[in-house]
Amino acid sequence: MAAGTPPTADRHVPVMLDRCVELLAPALSRPGAIFVDGTLGMGGHTEAVLRACPEARAIGIDRDPQALALAGERLAPFGERFTPVHDVSDDVPAVLADLGLPTADAILFDLGVSSLQLDETERGFAYRADAPLDMRMDQSTGMTAAEVLNTYEARDLERVLRDYGEERFARKIARAVVRRREQEPFTTSGPLVQLLHDVVPAASQRSGGHPAKRTFQALRIEVNAELSVWEAGVGAALRALGVGGRLVVLSYHSLEDRITKRALAAGATSSAPPGLPVELPEQRPWLRLLVRGAEQATPAEQAANPRSSSVRLRAAERTRSTPDQISRTTHKPATRTTPDQARPGQTRPDQTTRTTPGPHAAREDLA
Repeated sequence: MAAGTPPTADRHVPVMLDRCVELLAPALSRPGAIFVDGTLGMGGHTEAVLRACPEARAIGIDRDPQALALAGERLAPFGERFTPVHDVSDDVPAVLADLGLPTADAILFDLGVSSLQLDETERGFAYRADAPLDMRMDQSTGMTAAEVLNTYEARDLERVLRDYGEERFARKIARAVVRRREQEPFTTSGPLVQLLHDVVPAASQRSGGHPAKRTFQALRIEVNAELSVWEAGVGAALRALGVGGRLVVLSYHSLEDRITKRALAAGATSSAPPGLPVELPEQRPWLRLLVRGAEQATPAEQAANPRSSSVRLRAAERTRSTPDQISRTTHKPATRTTPDQARPGQTRPDQTTRTTPGPHAAREDLA
């Protein structure tokens, strides 16, 4: 850790920590129970789970090497009970298979951008400081936000802003971006923020918050293929759960939450045709919802940790096996192609290599 950098535990306050542990712990009481943190970040949730569930072992997945290094340092006291994995979190069954594990007993996803990424100005996620327009969660691969702004056609920029930022002025912003880049390419966030101040009507800025908020969200989602990764990831995670296993998901905007809600509702609903007199065993629901709707952080937590203000928590428990569930003999190769969006100007999807360093390897990166 660099001199003057606060300890990892002081840099991040995990959202809805006690509630997550409360929901996950019943599935992690047996010796050797497997907990998967699909979005490890700086390891706050995983640390709490390992403390509360002394019989459990944790696997932490993250696409950000810096997050893995910091989490590895934080979780080093747990020794062999923690295994870090550098990967995109869209295929938990394959991660488990690579580790020789058949299923997971509990899985957690804390979606969206992490505190580490927001706080590291040079990563380009925050719009309140002029910084390189990167926004990649894994800076070793993929397009940057600057490349998206400088290469996408106006109609594609409009789509990204409209679909991923739910931006009312998507067309107006996209056209302004194209005009601006013809004079000078975008490299840092300052000129983009100034453009948004100029383009978004003042009345909307007064009522809708910072004019860059939606555009930065949209660019981040596009750069990291967040929605396509999560669409694949939630289904894969549910397949990886053993019977009695639990999934908890924290979402921070409606697009993520909609995907989660749809996936959990499908598993918690009978597939028997309406009017059928007898429900066959294979038509019974295979999930039990653990919370009513989506839970929010308490007012006290929102006041203490503003990043919790938009969170929505959903949780479910697997009640029976299904034909598409992970096979106990499945094993996938360690190198694979991850799902990606169809991006203008890109001719191949990003390639991600799954690595599973030993419990001390992650923190060696800090030396």
